This record gives sequence, structure tokens and C-alpha cells, in this order.
Amino acid sequence: MLRFSLLWLVVLFLSLSSSSARPAPFAMRISCGAHETVQTPPTYARWYKDFGYTGGIPANATLPSFVTPPLKTLRYFPLSEGPENCYIINRVPKGHYSVRIFFGLLEQPEIDNEPLFDVSVEGTLIHSLKPGWTNHDDQVFAEALVFLLDGTVSICFHSTGHGDPSIISIEILQVDDRAYYFGLEWGKGVILKRTSRLTCGTSKPKFDEDYSGDHWGGDRFWHPIRTFGQNADEPRSTERSIKQASDAPNFYPEALYQSAVVSIDGQPDLAYTMDVDPNKNYSIWLHFAEIDDSITGAGQRVFDVLINGDIVFENIDVVDMSGDRYTALVLNRTFAISGRTLTLTLRPKKGNHAILNAIEVFQVIASESKTSPEEVRALQALKKALGLPNRFGWNGDPCVPKEHPWSGADCHLEKSASMWFIDGLDLDNQGLGGFLPDDISKLRHLQSLNLSGNTIHGAIPSSLGTVTSLEVLDLSYNSLNGSIPESLGQLTALRRLNLNGNSLSGRVPAALGGRLLNGASFNFTDNAGLCGIPGLHTCGPHLSAGAKVGIGFGVSLSFLLLAVCSVCWWKRRQNILRAQQIAARGAPYAKARTHLSHDIQMSRHHHNHGHAHDIQIARHHHNHGHARTAAENGPSLLS
Repeated sequence: MLRFSLLWLVVLFLSLSSSSARPAPFAMRISCGAHETVQTPPTYARWYKDFGYTGGIPANATLPSFVTPPLKTLRYFPLSEGPENCYIINRVPKGHYSVRIFFGLLEQPEIDNEPLFDVSVEGTLIHSLKPGWTNHDDQVFAEALVFLLDGTVSICFHSTGHGDPSIISIEILQVDDRAYYFGLEWGKGVILKRTSRLTCGTSKPKFDEDYSGDHWGGDRFWHPIRTFGQNADEPRSTERSIKQASDAPNFYPEALYQSAVVSIDGQPDLAYTMDVDPNKNYSIWLHFAEIDDSITGAGQRVFDVLINGDIVFENIDVVDMSGDRYTALVLNRTFAISGRTLTLTLRPKKGNHAILNAIEVFQVIASESKTSPEEVRALQALKKALGLPNRFGWNGDPCVPKEHPWSGADCHLEKSASMWFIDGLDLDNQGLGGFLPDDISKLRHLQSLNLSGNTIHGAIPSSLGTVTSLEVLDLSYNSLNGSIPESLGQLTALRRLNLNGNSLSGRVPAALGGRLLNGASFNFTDNAGLCGIPGLHTCGPHLSAGAKVGIGFGVSLSFLLLAVCSVCWWKRRQNILRAQQIAARGAPYAKARTHLSHDIQMSRHHHNHGHAHDIQIARHHHNHGHARTAAENGPSLLS
């Protein structure tokens, strides 16, 4: 009975533990250019076959570094596909994510073997590849921590004219919502771009997965640095377990704290310098654990931490602040860097030596405001309707990153709404065809629209008259037909209207014609069917669209009645002619019968008045004369 009770308690404990365990984080890994899903050693991570791309060409890949995932393909984006190309990944749960992109090289020697391009996530520029990136393991990928809130993520690649962007893999890995919290500026409007992540005192590069780290850590890559300089420090390592390492919200791997660098007597300051972008804010994370056997308690090693010569942490005693030896301690500070270098210095105050286990440096980037979703959809509808060539790109966000707006689109930021809007479209002489969709009216902030010099056909949508901000409308030299919508007369801000060189017809709306007297510049020439204003021919009686439909219906009905009457007349004429033909065939027989009837009547008349003699004579002649038989007389037409 006791054994059964113990077994029941164990089962209950395990079930409670499993029910309270945190679910696995969302993870999406894409093998770009791949036609099938694969798994790669040593962790057998699952890489999904390629999807979600807006263009590009799959190809075989050359891996630029041994830290690059061992995948065989990539997707590259030649300039003919447009200057902006993206991956749009849907069904991403709302949360905080590490987004990582590995770059690749084409197996084609005639193509630039080290392309340089920009990378953006959710419209915010996070990385620009620099010459020589293929020679540095920590530069073969870009990584950023970003909040994804609308169920999707856009990752875009922007050509800079130096080779075709080539992408081997994309990873979208969920992390804790509070990961890397660094103060009041931290939040959903901030992106942390990885600048550097170093593990000290070792020469083995590792990912969190290699360290058997918690999946909620985001599988970070740690670049090894065994020493900061020749004869400047010494490495330290231990196999003892480290306490408080894998705690929320950052979930650092325990092995990260099992190696370190320690300064030496001849060089007591421990210093490291890295290149950074100037005039940016950086979030700096320093990792410590006292793993040096020579330190047995608090107060034996105390040092200050300086960034570019300024003290940011004073009197750091790792044993005292962490609570014990072999216990993790993480310190964070956000610092503004004006120059192009960041120098980290640990200056001993007691013990003559400083210790450091790992460094993380992130550039703090304010997330770009996005373009109005309604106006993005309107532009996408216009792109489809006009058959916009691939060379335009028009992928991702039209207005951001600000360094790479869509070709032909002008934007303005409405700060009160924290949103970008389209205020101009300039697509003249671009060889466009197709038609103007009604969705163009959803560009409600449009001030200038120039589509001249193309071959756009169809009617001018009347909904265009609802874009009341429109000041310039140039649709000249296209193949537009139909009438000018009356709604264009509602555009009171319109000061220049060019509709010349089309196939428009009908009366120019009076509201537009009257504006010519107020100094507006309107051009309606070279439209053979237009009328109603000076410079165009005089219109006939003006008929509304309803009247034109009524006239058309009346004419059609008249033709129908005329056709019915003609058929009836023809049938009646045929009946009359048939009757006349029958009567004509029976005329000789009818004449003979008439003569016979007359003879009979005359005979009866003589009999009634006592002329029996004549009757007898008549009978004698009838019986012995040459009278016709009934057959000879033909059919009786009087019976």
C-alpha cells in the first residue's frame, strides 16, 4: 500500500510539473531556395522548404563561413527583380522574437562574389553589409530582437548597386517578452540590433543549442575570443556548474560562464575595442562569474567598468554582488556613442586583476512608423492593375526604410498618427498599360498623380473625385476613353489637370470648365469627342447617361416591332397568293358548272308554264346530244 501511494505521488508530481511547464517557443527556420524540408546536424534543427518570398531565383550556395547553417541552396535577387525584395511570413504569434538572416555566395564566378546590400525588418533598417564581410564569422549574418504584433513579419533586402542580395536562411525564434529589458526606453517601439556577442577565454564558437541552452534564449551565436591581446590577459575555465545562469527572462546557457579572461600583473586593465556606427545608442551587457580558484571570497577582486573612458559601473565585486563564487552576474547599461569605436575597460581597484566572461552589445534602434495599411493595399491594387514591371520592386513598405522608398512614390509622416501616407505618385513614361482601379481613391492624402505618357486604357474612375487633396492630376497621352466624370468637379484643390492626348468624349463637366476662369491650368485637347468649353467644338443637346440609355432602348424596341410587322405582312401576303393560285386552277370547271345550272333552271321554268313540249325536246337533245358527263364537268364548287 505504501509503495502504491508513493508511486501515485510521483505520477501526480510529474503530471503537475508537465502541466505547469512552459510551452516551447515558436520557431520558424527557412532554407532559402530549397524545394524540400531538411534537418541539419548536429542538433537536427528543422529547416522548412522555401516559401513567403516576393521574387528572386533559387540557386546552389557557397557557404561563406563554418558557422553558416549547412544548407545547400540560397535565393538571390537580381536587380531585374526590383530594388526591394522581401520575405513575408504570416501566422506568426504575437510576441518578442529574435530574427536572424544568414547571407550566402553564389556558385557562379561571373557574379559579384561578395554582394553588399541592406536588410530591414518590419520596415526598419537593421543591417548594411560592409566590404570584407565574408572574412568575419560574426558578419555573415544579421540579427535583431523585435516585437511582432500583427501576425506577420516582413524581412526585406534592398539592393545598393553592389551585387545581388543572396540569402541562405531565415530564422524567426521567439524569446521571452521581457528579454533584454534595459530601462524605460525599452519597449515595443524599439529594436535591438546585435552588434557584437563574445564569449571570452575560449576559442570555440558556439550557439545556445550547442551549449544545451534553453530554447527561450533564441539560440544565440557566441563568437569566441580567447584573449584581448597578446600578453594582455589570461584565459580561465572550469567544469563546475554555474548557479543562476539560465534564469528568465534571458535564459543564458550555463556553459557561457565556464570560461573567462583575467588581466595580468603587467597589464592590470582589461580592455577591448570594437567598431560601431557613430552617434547611436548602445545597450551593453556584461557577464561575470567568479571561476578563478585564487579568489575565495568577497572583497578580493574589485574593479570599475569604463566605456570610452567614462565610469559606468563602480566597485564591481562579482562574489559579493552575485552572492557566491560560480554564480552568474549580468550588468547592463545603455550608452550614447559619438565616435566610431567603443572601448570597454575593466580597471582593478582591489586584487590587481579584473575578470570578464562574456560581452553583448546591441544598437538601440527606434522602430520606423509604417505606411497606412489601406494605402499599401491601394498601391498593391494599382501595381496589379497597371501591370507594373518587376524592375520597380514595390515590395515591403512603400515609405520605409526611409533610405529605400518605393520608386515613384512620395511619402509624408503624420506624427499625430505615427503613420506614413502617400502624397505623390510619379510614374510618367514608364511603359505602363492596364487600367485605373477604383482602389486608387483610397490614396486619400494624394496631392499629385502623374501617369502621363503610358498606354493606360479604360475609363477614368469616378471615385477619383473623392481624393479631395488632389492638386495635380496628369493623365495625358494615354488611351483613356469614355467621358470625364462629373465627380472631378468636386476637386476644389485641383490647380493643374492634363487629360490631353486621350480618346475621351462627351461634355467637359461644367464645374471644371468654370474653373478655367480662375487661373487653373486644364488641358483637354487632342480628344476628338470632347466638347463644351472654349477650344473644343460645340456640343449638341446634352443628354444624361439615363437619357442615352432610354434612347438606345427605344431604338431597339422600334427595330423589334418593325421586324415583327414585316414578318406578319409577309405571312399574310403568302396566304393571299396561295388562295389565288387555288382559285385560278378551278376556274374552268366552275364556268362549266355554272352553264349547267343555268340550263337546269331554264328547263324548270318552261315546265312550270306548260311548255312540256320544249322539255321533251330538251330531254331528247340531252339524251341523244353530245352533253358532258359529271367527270368532264369537274368537281362541284357549289355543293
